[in-house]
Amino acid sequence: MLTMEEAMKQSPVRFAAGEIAKGIIIEVRPKEVLVDIGYKSEGVISANEFEDIKTAKVGDEIDVLIEKLEDKDGMVVLSKEKAEFKKNWDKILTICNEGGTITGKVKAVVKGGLLVNIGVEAFLPASQIDIVPPKNLNALVGNNYEFKVVKINQERQNIVLSRRELIEQERNEKRAKLLAEMTPGDIRKGTVKNITDFGAFIDLNGLDGLLHITDMSWGRIGHPSEILKVGQDIDVVVLDINKEKERVSLGLKQKLANPWDQIETKFPIGAKVKGRVVNLVPYGAFVELEPGVEGLVHVTELSWTKRIAKPSDVLKVDQELEAVVLGINREEQKISLGIRQLETNPWDKALEKYPPGSKVKGRIRNLTSYGAFIELEDGLDGMIHVSDISWTRKINHPSEVLKKSEEVEAVVLEIDKANQRISLGLKQLSEDPWNNIDKYYKVGDLVTGKVTKLASFGAFVGLQHDIDGLVHISQVSEERIDKIKNVLRVDQEVTSRVIKIDKAERRIGLSIKAANYSHEQLKAEQAVLDSLKPGEDLVALQHAFDAADETK
Repeated sequence: MLTMEEAMKQSPVRFAAGEIAKGIIIEVRPKEVLVDIGYKSEGVISANEFEDIKTAKVGDEIDVLIEKLEDKDGMVVLSKEKAEFKKNWDKILTICNEGGTITGKVKAVVKGGLLVNIGVEAFLPASQIDIVPPKNLNALVGNNYEFKVVKINQERQNIVLSRRELIEQERNEKRAKLLAEMTPGDIRKGTVKNITDFGAFIDLNGLDGLLHITDMSWGRIGHPSEILKVGQDIDVVVLDINKEKERVSLGLKQKLANPWDQIETKFPIGAKVKGRVVNLVPYGAFVELEPGVEGLVHVTELSWTKRIAKPSDVLKVDQELEAVVLGINREEQKISLGIRQLETNPWDKALEKYPPGSKVKGRIRNLTSYGAFIELEDGLDGMIHVSDISWTRKINHPSEVLKKSEEVEAVVLEIDKANQRISLGLKQLSEDPWNNIDKYYKVGDLVTGKVTKLASFGAFVGLQHDIDGLVHISQVSEERIDKIKNVLRVDQEVTSRVIKIDKAERRIGLSIKAANYSHEQLKAEQAVLDSLKPGEDLVALQHAFDAADETK
């Protein structure tokens, strides 16, 4: 009987590190498998080298590579994977060169990419997995794919693969085919690949097309994400094709009829329509009448009477409202709407309700430097100009005699429908006292009144009939006076004599010092006043008030 040593010598197998030998599985353990290769001691293979340790059965014959004839425990260290790699390496080289394709199974995720079993282990960089690198690489483990051999390093015995290049090649072929057979007007199926602010890119199974936001809907869209989401399958219309640049423009709204085609029939001029406010701008409000059809209510068409500064003062986005169609421009896709046309224009009846000469009552809504605004009815104001407040007094500001929110009576002077203005007068409620001035005052009359205003040139004295007379500084005393405030004060009661009445200029001149003058003295004083130069003639109340410089 041969001894083990003699049997080893007669065996054709060369027991040396790096050699491939056949072995029989004699025991399967949780972490390793014992194999008999006919050597003086058993060999051990790590359980990790089996795709599924449960498939390893006692008695199975397998090829192994001898890594070490004896470890510290006297066992032979074997490798099933390396035996397969060594056997397959030459085979791989004969069937596959750089640039060729091969099928493999993703084995594991490693740093920088994936480990792929193509008979030997090959490396697939993450950048070469797909056109868009997948977020979860573990989902690819265990799957079989076609790969392109990018690089073979025989010295290091490693292979670099690419799946992306095959995908790109396939897409290029599909793209060329699609561009050749596609025509404008075609309806194609696609998948939303990416969404941007200006539109969405649609994958047409090998060719990307742009669906611009303006071609998504006939209605208003703020952002493409309002109606689309990545991964969504949609049918789109081919609008335009640029074969040289490989660009395709797509449309979604074109699958539906253009709502503007029959716009005059659906929304005739003068018709009442309902809609929803979709946008407010400084010059008006955009109202959606139906998807894809919006009308504009200009700010001037909101109210007949109220001066609205901006639409947001009276309207809100998403508010439902009624309006009247004022005009249509189908070519420019514009509809003009009005809200005030839902009500009767109060100015149409203003002349009938407030004829010139009639008396009206109203509340003072506002006071300005040039007049007072009186609210006659809701939204309808009349204005009393400052010059129509008093027949006799020079009013610098309406607040001198009127107060805000006060109710007053006035006379309608004029109605300007075109400019929507009603002119009112306060002084017209009574007769102009200057029409009968001769009945009230004559030159030489003694009059008593209170000082109402002091000026550098004299003092104004309030008389009866709401008339003011002027005492020139030269007419206060026989002595020279430098400053009027040194001898007179406001509300001081004084007696003076009328020394001049000018109906044309509506002025009365008074003299305190002439209160005790004789008739001859009065004539002499009047002659002095008549000889004053126009610029010095401060008896004219109208000009005197304009130049007034009140002193204290």
